[in-house]
Amino acid sequence: MTGRAFWVDPEADPRNALTAPVGEPATLRHYLEHYRMTFEMKCDGLTPEQLAERSVPPSTMSLLGLVRHLAKIEHHWFRRTLERQEDLAVLYSGEHETDLDFDGAVGTEACVAEAWESWRREVAHAREVYARYGDVGEHFVPGQPWTVRGVVVHLIEEYARHCGHADLLRECIDGRTGQ
Repeated sequence: MTGRAFWVDPEADPRNALTAPVGEPATLRHYLEHYRMTFEMKCDGLTPEQLAERSVPPSTMSLLGLVRHLAKIEHHWFRRTLERQEDLAVLYSGEHETDLDFDGAVGTEACVAEAWESWRREVAHAREVYARYGDVGEHFVPGQPWTVRGVVVHLIEEYARHCGHADLLRECIDGRTGQ
């Protein structure tokens, strides 16, 4: 019986280059970055059509939808919640359509480019926001019941769940599996 191959050679895996964390803020950052990188790796090398391929009816879930969804989540929690920019429009959401992150994920070069640009922009902004905090547990969001720690742990949970979805979606697309 043969084992499954690694996604990438462990020596070339960019996740292994992350500095070993020391302390809670660094540990939380480490796990969030690990899952962000894992998610991006699961989408690597696919065509726009493959990225937009849906899972099973009636679900609208696709890897492209997940890229858009995770951009929406990063935007919501870091801009709208931690920075209290509640007047910002919710990404990929309309007045009558709240699931445009998935429903609007179509397999075109333009849609894919926009989704990745949006995700990378929101991740870069989230990194800037997170870097402002020292002891993440000490900082409550003004007027809200959660701490920065709670927000970051929620993002880790969100990415972990969606990396699992990405594993299954990718395996259905081209059979690729791995760490």
